[in-house]
Amino acid sequence: MLEKGGSVNGPHFYFITVIKNKTVLVTSIGKTGDETGRTWHFTAAGITGWRRLHAFTHNRSKALGRRRVKQIQEFSMEKNIAVNNAPVKVPHDPLSAAENAASPLRSWLSVVAVATGAFAFVTTEFLPVGLLPQIAHDLGVSPGTAGLMVTTPGVVAAISAPGLMLGAGRINRRFILLMLSVLLLASNLVSAFAPSFGVMLLGRALLGAALGGFWTLALATAGRLVRQEHAAKATAMILSGVTFATVIGVPLGTFISGLSSWRASFIATGILAALALAAQTLLLPSLPSKAAIRFRDLTTLVSRRNPRKSLLMVALVFGAHFSSYTYIAPFLGQNGFSLTLITSVLLAFGFVGFVSNLVISAFVTRHLQASLFGVVALLMVALFAMPLVHASQLGVTAMVIAWGVAFGAIPLCLSIWLQLSSPDLPEAGSALFVSIVQVAIAVGSFVGGVVVDAMGIPSTLWLGSALGLLGLIAIASFGMGNKKLDEILSK
Repeated sequence: MLEKGGSVNGPHFYFITVIKNKTVLVTSIGKTGDETGRTWHFTAAGITGWRRLHAFTHNRSKALGRRRVKQIQEFSMEKNIAVNNAPVKVPHDPLSAAENAASPLRSWLSVVAVATGAFAFVTTEFLPVGLLPQIAHDLGVSPGTAGLMVTTPGVVAAISAPGLMLGAGRINRRFILLMLSVLLLASNLVSAFAPSFGVMLLGRALLGAALGGFWTLALATAGRLVRQEHAAKATAMILSGVTFATVIGVPLGTFISGLSSWRASFIATGILAALALAAQTLLLPSLPSKAAIRFRDLTTLVSRRNPRKSLLMVALVFGAHFSSYTYIAPFLGQNGFSLTLITSVLLAFGFVGFVSNLVISAFVTRHLQASLFGVVALLMVALFAMPLVHASQLGVTAMVIAWGVAFGAIPLCLSIWLQLSSPDLPEAGSALFVSIVQVAIAVGSFVGGVVVDAMGIPSTLWLGSALGLLGLIAIASFGMGNKKLDEILSK
């Protein structure tokens, strides 16, 4: 629908599109019919009919041009809005329609291809967790220093997540995803044949360079691979690659190491990366960029109070997990668990996490805050209790399983939380989410390593529990029981 309006540069038209009932896309078009390149994409509240939307576009030069408009919150909007009480069909976003033109089967197969990539990335990222003692021994470093294999990719990914999106411009997202998978394959090969710990860290840095960009694009494009109403399920499926990696990937790496060596485990993940690359090459559709991310988009998001609080909350919760999880294998080994039993416990951790992710996806959108509060509380209790029950293998195993249930649900909860915090800047929000997560992984594993070397492994579990408590406080700071959480988060 076209509406005429004024601006400081003369007459403009505004192309108004309602996408899936809740999102308004306003594109400025010059009087010659050429797009000026300025598009505002946001969810709206308070625009209850055509007249107010009409008035909104006419105030573009004041409200949007000077970027002084407050972010308009999400509301339920009818597909057909009225002009003078007559229903008018509002066209969908043409780019979105083109992306969803593929058959449903092929669309979901493309989601599976990205989920396979997620499985390969997460397996590679956390493979050292189950192999830490063996790698540390063979490469001549302490367990705390060996933890840098988790810290290094986290640091690099924290930089590459926003950096890649800023530099990508309008490059087709499919091409970028394929190149990142190639980089993942190279990382595994370098790590598998590393003659020294320094070369191992180089391979892990290559992983970090690919990791940040992959997660930013995977989360941002999930809804573009399927119809918008299935976006949450597509995101959950991609994130299931995380829990599936902990179900099979990390324990399988430990199992292969027991049969052969840790180098064979990295070769196996290299083969997995190659399979993911092949699947994405065959199944991913073209994903043209809708708009290039600008640095101003990142600063705009960070300048908002509640998105900023949300990012801090993400850092605390992921920091709680990874300050402890990095050293779970040494903790189990110190308390009498054999390598076979460690593999079994890690398998149980991943399996319950996988189930938890599937179960919570059914109701997380309706009870987001309560769900997140509950699983973070469970994480905090499990980490606090593990050193207290260390004399009982059954007790330790029970706490590890409880921990797996909690963390299996956390990535999906926090991903949806950040999506609600940045409805108008989805790729920028995704980039910052991935960056903060990787910072939390890097800092958490590094600080955990320092604590392990200085005070022992039980202390790092209590550190994780304390960070979990701070995470709970951050969640509660938004006010518990809010029925309009989405409106609060985006302010």
